[in-house]
Amino acid sequence: MLLVTGAESFLADRAVRSAIAAVSKGTDEVEVTDLDAAALDVGVFAELTGPSLFATERVLVVRALENLPAEMAPHLIEYAGASSDDVLVVLVHSGGQKGKGVLDKLRKASVNEVVATAPKTWELPQFVAGEIRLHGGTVDEGAASALVDAVGHDLRALAGACSQLVSDSGGQAVTTALIGQYFGGRAEVTSFAVADAAIAGRTEPALEQLRWALDCGVAPVLVTSAMAGGLRGLAKYSSAPSGMREADLAREVGVPPWKLKQLKQQSRGWTPGGLAAAIKAVAQADADVKGASGDAGYALERMLLKVTASHGRR
Repeated sequence: MLLVTGAESFLADRAVRSAIAAVSKGTDEVEVTDLDAAALDVGVFAELTGPSLFATERVLVVRALENLPAEMAPHLIEYAGASSDDVLVVLVHSGGQKGKGVLDKLRKASVNEVVATAPKTWELPQFVAGEIRLHGGTVDEGAASALVDAVGHDLRALAGACSQLVSDSGGQAVTTALIGQYFGGRAEVTSFAVADAAIAGRTEPALEQLRWALDCGVAPVLVTSAMAGGLRGLAKYSSAPSGMREADLAREVGVPPWKLKQLKQQSRGWTPGGLAAAIKAVAQADADVKGASGDAGYALERMLLKVTASHGRR
C-alpha cells in the first residue's frame, strides 16, 4: 500500500504513475483500476483487491481519500496491516484536515507515504534543474531561473518546457539563449496579459491578447496556467481575514507584497459565486487543452467568455 498526500496534483499524479510503472516493469500484465474514494464500498474493495484471473498483478488507485465513506475506514485500515503481495493499493489524499483520522491510522500502520508538496517560489529553479536532469540534460542556475521567468510557476508547464528543451537541445546543455529562442520572454508576459484582462472583466481586450499570444507561439497550457494562478490568488486574497498586516497577508495569499495592490484592484466586482464559476471554467479549459478537446483555441476563447461573464456575477 502506498499513501500519496498533498495538494500539488502534478507531483501526486507523478507519484501514482511511478508506482504503477514500478509494478508493471514494462509489461502489460497489470490490471489498473482508478476510482474516487466516495465510490468505494466493502464489496467493491474486496473485489478489486482480490486475485485477478487476467493479470499477474493488480493496482487499485483510490483518489480523494478524504471522501472515503466512514464505514469503509475500518476495512481499509485492516487491509493496510495485511495487504496482498499481488495488489498495490495507492491512496491519494489531496491535503487538508478532512480525513485526517484515517491518515493517522494508516501512518501508524507503517504505510509508505509520498508527500506531494509544491516547491516554494525560490525553489523552482532547483525543480527545473531536477526535471532537466531527469530527461538526461544539463542546465546552470541562471538558465533554470530564466525558464521559470519565461514559463511561470505552474509545475506541469515547467515540466513540459523542460522535456521539450532537452528533446530539442541535441544533447547540448539547456542555455538561456535556447530558452530565449523557444519562449522569448513572451510566455510570462502574454499569458498573464490574457489573465489580467479576463480577470478585470474586459472581454474584447482579453480575446485580442489571447489571439496575439497564440500567434506568437505561446502554448495553450500556459494560458490556462496563468488564468488558474490569477484566480487562485484572487480567491485566497478575497477569503483572507481582514485587518492582517501586509507581510502576513502576503504569506497567507502566497504572493510577494507588491502583488497585493493588484489583487485589491482585481477583487472589486468579484463575488464568491463568480469566482467559483470562473475557476470551474478554467479547470474545464485546462482539461480541454490537454487532450479533452480537439480545438485548443476554441476552448480558450470559451473559457475567457465564461470568466469575463462571471465578473460582477451575484
